[in-house]
Amino acid sequence: MKKLTPFLIGCFLVFGAVACQDTSRTSQEAPENVNTSPETPNAQTTEASQQDAQSNVRRRQLNSDIRAREERSNVTGGDTDRAVKDLKSEVSSKLEANIPNGLLTVDATKDGTVTVAGTVNNKDQLAKIEPLAKEIKGVKNVVVKAIVAPPKN
Repeated sequence: MKKLTPFLIGCFLVFGAVACQDTSRTSQEAPENVNTSPETPNAQTTEASQQDAQSNVRRRQLNSDIRAREERSNVTGGDTDRAVKDLKSEVSSKLEANIPNGLLTVDATKDGTVTVAGTVNNKDQLAKIEPLAKEIKGVKNVVVKAIVAPPKN
């Protein structure tokens, strides 16, 4: 039993470390790292993403999820210091619902700074990123590293 306990704890820690490596992304095609140069999405990818994300059902679902998280946070007193994972997830959902054909990656820090990188199809979508992200409680600063890149044909 004395040899089994350290082994089980070690396995648990390794599994936990591997599971925490996933970054929050709005799309599978979004870049892994916010500091990498984004690729321009092709027309097929953009159309498929747009059809899914522009559906009213999907948009209502994402906004409902965000409201539920914020209500839970209010009940638990988490208004001031939100978990990094919560910020990343909520900002990703908000951007996915309102900028459906963007390929965006979201990263967050403990101090409430959110970095958004990737591509969007026009300047209007690029201008929406910062105000949408700031709608999420706990976001204090938004760094936009996204660029405008129309989809490839």
